[in-house]
Amino acid sequence: MAPMRSDGVRGGAAAAWSLVVPLKPLVRAKSRLSGAAGEEFRPRLALAFALDTVTAALACANVRDVVVVTDDRLAGERLAHLGARVVADTPARGLNAALAHGADAVRARRPGAPLAALNADLPALRPAELELVLHSASQFPRAFLADAADIGTTLLTATSGAELEPAFGGASRARHLASGARELTAHRAPSVRRDVDTAEDLRAALALGVGPHTALQAPRLAGGAAGDGPSADPGRPRPPQVRASGA
Repeated sequence: MAPMRSDGVRGGAAAAWSLVVPLKPLVRAKSRLSGAAGEEFRPRLALAFALDTVTAALACANVRDVVVVTDDRLAGERLAHLGARVVADTPARGLNAALAHGADAVRARRPGAPLAALNADLPALRPAELELVLHSASQFPRAFLADAADIGTTLLTATSGAELEPAFGGASRARHLASGARELTAHRAPSVRRDVDTAEDLRAALALGVGPHTALQAPRLAGGAAGDGPSADPGRPRPPQVRASGA
């Protein structure tokens, strides 16, 4: 695997990344959190994840812009207000088709743009860590970062002249490896790997320190998902950890 470099480059081509973030309609997002969040609250939590992810991405020094591919009107309005460009999921054929559509939207305006597909469920994402990962990825035509479980993928990149070729979903780490993309290590960037699908994932993200939107919502989770679960010692509360914006 390619080691991460720590000497982030600012300015010029190194600062020109366009990120594509796919987001399901909120009523269908984060279904595996239903038990912890409840059906009514789960969409709000999914939106909070996306807001914190996009906020951090836009604050990253080597990110030029963020394109969100979604058909959810509320999410689109909130994310556009942050500064993201929102495009409709006109293919409507799932995650990878949405990412390819977003990549086409970017390169219709900037044919040589370096691209990165980024998950929308990274509430602990830190701009400086994302900068390190993108700088490392810039050394290869295509590269990716596995999730914290080493099964899925949280980030896939394609530099100028390369196609994104997304293969997200399930065991996508193996598929991206097989496609020829270079796997990156990220010992100094745990927040870029920390996606959230389950209550356990959310506890791990809270331990890293989440953004303000997720921190606001997390205390409302049922069943102690923001702490140690239903059997947690009530004398040892673990409130959400909030990091400063842009940290």
